[in-house]
Amino acid sequence: MSLVAINRLSAIRGHLRTMSTTVNKIVHTTNAPAAIGPYSQAVVANGFVFCSGSIPVNPANGEVVAGGVKEQTEQVLTNMGEVLKASNSSFGQIVKSTVFVKSMNDFAVVNEIYGKRLGGALPARSCVEVARLPKDVLVEIECIATVSK
Repeated sequence: MSLVAINRLSAIRGHLRTMSTTVNKIVHTTNAPAAIGPYSQAVVANGFVFCSGSIPVNPANGEVVAGGVKEQTEQVLTNMGEVLKASNSSFGQIVKSTVFVKSMNDFAVVNEIYGKRLGGALPARSCVEVARLPKDVLVEIECIATVSK
């Protein structure tokens, strides 16, 4: 087990030991697209942030970014990074993520960009091919991360 994984597990155990009541905080940042339904960009509860799925929408104009899966994955991770930052968290604090792709043929491209952006962090992760995503995008990613005190 890597040192990063050991530190992450230790942090989770510490959070679980210190939990006494659930404290929810709704997270919103204008640096990421607004939710397009009755949900929040993220919720902080008991030392964790639960991020809703990020899609490749440019927050400045509300439009899906031009290009293919590479450009869309970059925008998804930029949006997710902004939500994590607004939650007092970061890519290095992600403990679980789920990647949704329109086509599993895009897995290698998404995986390469994901790996670079996470900078060596190795959270638990699932990747599933789906029939359709919001706004007909090619990729969506959600995550759970610890928050800094």
